[in-house]
Amino acid sequence: MPIPWLVVLQAVPWTDVIKNTPRVAEGAKKLWNRVSKKSSAPSDPFEILEPIDASETLSVAQLQARLAHIESVTTELHSQMLASSELINTLAEQNTQLVERIEASRVRLRWLTLLTVLFGAMAVSALVMAWGR
Repeated sequence: MPIPWLVVLQAVPWTDVIKNTPRVAEGAKKLWNRVSKKSSAPSDPFEILEPIDASETLSVAQLQARLAHIESVTTELHSQMLASSELINTLAEQNTQLVERIEASRVRLRWLTLLTVLFGAMAVSALVMAWGR
């Protein structure tokens, strides 16, 4: 017997979901702000740098400048990756809580079904015994 959507939606711990929503939304907003700010930058982080001709020799200062730029881009990408990981981790924790609550509700529902069947059988047997007298 498939579970109706209404039952599934009622089993969700909406108070916890609502309580954690601002944290998730804040993380998503931070991530979006970081990514959207960088969208004005060139799509290729090395576009700013002039291409190197194989026959051309670069000075140490030019190489250091290129290296510093590459390091700053790498650091920025790393911080974006950490923000994304933090957001994903938060969402995963919420998903785990939802699954645990749904499983607990499923177990409770089985027990309640068993008790209902048991009490129903007792009620029917009591009626049969009452009519039999």
